[in-house]
Amino acid sequence: MIRNKKRLILLIFLLVTGAAIAFFLFHRSPVPTDRLTLYGNVDIRQVRVAFDDSGRIQRLLVQEGDRVKHGQLLAELDPTRYQDVVDRDTALLSAQKQVLARLLAGSRPEEIAEARARVAAAQATLQNAELIWQRQSTLAKEQYVSQQSSDNAAAALKSARANLEQSQQALALAIKGPRAEDIAAARAQLQADQAALALAKRQLHDTKLYAPADGVIQDRILEEGDMVAPGNPAFSLALDNPVWVRAYLPEQSLGQVRLGMKAWIESDSFPGKRFPGWVGFISPTAEFTPKTVETTELRTELVYRVRVYACNPEHRLRLGMPVTVQIALSNNPPQTLSAHPCGE
Repeated sequence: MIRNKKRLILLIFLLVTGAAIAFFLFHRSPVPTDRLTLYGNVDIRQVRVAFDDSGRIQRLLVQEGDRVKHGQLLAELDPTRYQDVVDRDTALLSAQKQVLARLLAGSRPEEIAEARARVAAAQATLQNAELIWQRQSTLAKEQYVSQQSSDNAAAALKSARANLEQSQQALALAIKGPRAEDIAAARAQLQADQAALALAKRQLHDTKLYAPADGVIQDRILEEGDMVAPGNPAFSLALDNPVWVRAYLPEQSLGQVRLGMKAWIESDSFPGKRFPGWVGFISPTAEFTPKTVETTELRTELVYRVRVYACNPEHRLRLGMPVTVQIALSNNPPQTLSAHPCGE
């Protein structure tokens, strides 16, 4: 009798369990086939912001956690040495401009007139030297003066002729003006001085450190008074608008997803909230090297890395946050996006 009751209870339990399973299978919501669900994380994107030149940090203007805008001043080096170089190169450039201007202007009329006067004086000196030499030569032949006097007069005549020739050449150069080669050399030196001044101004400008993009100061690595070298980061800047989700697309779904398709991002931190996004990248290769021989089952285990982008103006999506991505596979044509879809 007891055994029959146990059998009856077991039979009733099996009937109830079977009915419950049948009811669940019949009434459960069908799994949508026109939607792809992916799981991933908001990728961490950051920039290590560094000075281009060496020096001592004079001011740091932001702290960790501060939100900054593109082009915002973050820090400054002591600019004294760089300002001195700018002042020196400015003076050198000004002096070289005057040198080139003088060469281009050529000889002044007063300089040419002075050269002509020197030629006239040299001609008069030469005429007087010729007379003296003639007299001394005649007297020396008649032995009224020594031969030494005649030789001295001859030397003076030779010197007067050389002085006249030199004065005539100076007059010719004054009339012709500077050589073309000298003007070209002065122009080249002016260009070199201009380049040096531009570099000095660039280095002075680089004593100020500006934010390369909108973001949040993640780490303040250096402090005021620290010495920095080129490339030595002072801050790390987290980029959070736009953000992108790194997820993995199954191989069997690869042909259903295209770049530019709309997507929705969901997070457990904001129940019921859906963040609009778009497919921005699909890896051209699988995440692991396929085996030489693969069955159909093995091929379906390959995955491809995808990036789903989303604008984040309210900064709710945090870097590293686990999220769910929903991509509609029907009525979701690829869209052409602008270069800055988030208005950057």
